[in-house]
Amino acid sequence: MKFRTARTSARIAVVATASATLVLSGCSSSDNSDAKTAQGFPETLTLAAIPAENSTDLKASYQPLIKLLEKETGAKVEFVQASDYAGVVEGIIANNVDLAFFGPFAYVVAGVNGAKVTPVGAVIQEQGAKPGYQSYGLARADEANINGLKDFAGKKVCFVDPSSTSGFLYPTAGLIEAGVIKSGSEGDLSAAMSPIFAGGHDSSALAIANGDCDAGFAFDTMVDKTMIAKGDLKPGQLKTVWKSETIAGSVFAANDALGSDAIGKLKTLFADKVNVPNLEAEGFCEGDACRITDERAWGFVPVENSDYSGVRHVCDVTGSEKCKG
Repeated sequence: MKFRTARTSARIAVVATASATLVLSGCSSSDNSDAKTAQGFPETLTLAAIPAENSTDLKASYQPLIKLLEKETGAKVEFVQASDYAGVVEGIIANNVDLAFFGPFAYVVAGVNGAKVTPVGAVIQEQGAKPGYQSYGLARADEANINGLKDFAGKKVCFVDPSSTSGFLYPTAGLIEAGVIKSGSEGDLSAAMSPIFAGGHDSSALAIANGDCDAGFAFDTMVDKTMIAKGDLKPGQLKTVWKSETIAGSVFAANDALGSDAIGKLKTLFADKVNVPNLEAEGFCEGDACRITDERAWGFVPVENSDYSGVRHVCDVTGSEKCKG
């Protein structure tokens, strides 16, 4: 298992961003054709996402949604697995991406950087649940010397990605509030600890479990459910030494270039039909295979741009350069 250090990640990010932008710029989308379906959508609808875990086949977890979108919009859905959020944002700005799945931080950053998008649905894990999740600060269960964020000082600490809400932004705010660092800059982190960007929430948790990192961060359901269900972690193998406040949920956002009518239809679609029972009733999947995205969502609920004010506040606390555009 190979990881990026904080020092090298910036150089790698430039390459990854350029690659993602090139991939996305080749996609057909609302800007590339005047032809519309009977439902008012472009004939090709481009859906973009990046993996929350170390996935080589992210498309499989979107397949039920893709089938539903094609049925309801009359469009051919083209799925793009991007290498980072920056490429997705550039794709939206260039009108080469119509619909994207964002973590909360990436959604806020997309707006800061000029992407004109409207949220159409936020993730919920169970019927009737409220959207939102938490970032966990983690250590091995048998590590007696790490019991809070202050104990991360001087240690090898796994983060997920500089654009990750629960894998970097909220952890950085937590470290500031704990007095471990003064700001969210790479220099402060490197002076206080040895930061490592694992690339995925599962990779971060595994690195801690395997001893490649002394401590680190990942989001709650990845550690509590997903990795245990897969057999990647044993129950009780890691201990949670810190929890963030509730973070606004990951969100599907539509490119405003689609127009208000199409976006309104997408909002209704996500609220009423993008859920496990309906996807199963449509015959698109069975059981857990109907949980979509690599967050294994049960479904989605309406959400507003104002629901992400908490993320913007954490941006202010950390002073993250990414939050400034």
